[in-house]
Amino acid sequence: MHRFFVSDISTSDKVIEITGPDVNHIANVLRLGIGDEITVSDGSSRDYLCSITSIDPKNEQRVLADIIDIFDSNAELPADIFLYQGFPKGDKFETIIQKCVELGIHEIIPVMMERTIVKLDDKKQQKKLERYNGISASAAKQSRRGIIPEVSSFVSMKEAVLKASTDSDVILLSYESAEGMQYSRNVFNEVAEGVKKGEIKRISVFIGPEGGFADSEVKSLEEAGARIISLGHRILRTETAGMTVMSILSFLLDE
Repeated sequence: MHRFFVSDISTSDKVIEITGPDVNHIANVLRLGIGDEITVSDGSSRDYLCSITSIDPKNEQRVLADIIDIFDSNAELPADIFLYQGFPKGDKFETIIQKCVELGIHEIIPVMMERTIVKLDDKKQQKKLERYNGISASAAKQSRRGIIPEVSSFVSMKEAVLKASTDSDVILLSYESAEGMQYSRNVFNEVAEGVKKGEIKRISVFIGPEGGFADSEVKSLEEAGARIISLGHRILRTETAGMTVMSILSFLLDE
């Protein structure tokens, strides 16, 4: 069933209004008609089963749909996962967004680390963010998420460590100096157990850019209480590492 996001939903009149680019998509791409059923999400893990009653892509440029049923989304993980991704070059970040949204990420924070190759001014950063959040929205629709994960503003490594240490119950750092696979398995299992007990609700994951972390960055994360984990004996690309952590956490946490 096709899925759309509408942030401002009032259940009092039992009708949802869809506007913007989704109107053309419904009318001319999907070619849906009166009586067809769709799912609308409010972006806060609440889903609405609806039946289309009106499609007007030309004049009023809106689609109206009657609410049939309301239910909680079952697509969200029991803990919010935040990816602090060292900003990579090329279009790698777009792949990271798409796949991590599919795997259940809550928010992605691009971090300008010491070994980040690409440097962007404020104007370019803002333009990138608009595109990145559009990619997140598309991936959220495709994977039937209950929210649209935010790609937040670029931050420095110092800002990232401060934010993570303030906002997280646990910080995971993917780094080659981890104690070994058994230790890393134990860390993941401890996190999963903490989530099940309700002790861990917010998890932050740090992934370095192509050149990896600087020693000073690792030290600052260790001082903030980060748990260093290994993802295996093979060297992963930066765009693969975050997906790997998300895959492990999604498998362990999904109910």
